[in-house]
Amino acid sequence: MKLRVLGCSGGIGGNCRTTSLLLDHDVLIDAGTGLGDLSLAEMSLIDHIFITHSHLDHIACLPLLVDSVGLMRDKPLLIHATAETLAILQQHIFNWEIWPDFAEIPNLYQPVMRYEEIKLGETVELGRRKLTPLPVNHVVPAVGFWIDSGTASLVFSGDTTTCDAFWQEVNRIQDLRYLIVETAFSDADKALAILSKHLCPSLLFEELCKLQLHPEIFITHLKPGEAEVTMKEINELVHGFDPVILQNGQEFDF
Repeated sequence: MKLRVLGCSGGIGGNCRTTSLLLDHDVLIDAGTGLGDLSLAEMSLIDHIFITHSHLDHIACLPLLVDSVGLMRDKPLLIHATAETLAILQQHIFNWEIWPDFAEIPNLYQPVMRYEEIKLGETVELGRRKLTPLPVNHVVPAVGFWIDSGTASLVFSGDTTTCDAFWQEVNRIQDLRYLIVETAFSDADKALAILSKHLCPSLLFEELCKLQLHPEIFITHLKPGEAEVTMKEINELVHGFDPVILQNGQEFDF
């Protein structure tokens, strides 16, 4: 199983792309602006889209993807998200005012897009691949994901601040090889990180101290223009874990 990073920034500008991860060729985790770098042929192969939460940097290209390839396909795109996130998408995005409701196009019986509710702790199996939503703590309903290939696991936190329940679940994953965790702000903006329910380097260190396993750790969701200073703070504050910055185009085989 291969995970390819299409985007991992907290914003846009220059070469920054917002969050989107491609699992093999057919499963997408979040649909930020990084998705837009795929070819039309690559986009048409995506069958499943798992959404961590409804914020724009994680769903920006979802409506455009459905519009671009939906009618090229012979089966609907499946949008996997919690009931709360699906309700937000239906009410605020696919509402015929911001974007057409592709769950009704071309008709209700053969739409190009279908909604699939996911629940915390309930695994979705796609062949040998297993994706399990994990609890996180953000300003809107959100989840992280545990991705299990059958031989090793990767955890993606999505957006979160401090969350004991997340680490309790992570510590049960004995074959955890990779951990991708957010740190959106530098410590200079710690008050903003707390208000918006993100992590900063000092909070990241407190959270990593709850980790009882020894995966490789990668930092995502850094703000454009602040990545260097935030990683410098992480290197100074976060001892014993050796986290490194996640890069666009990076691939994980597991």
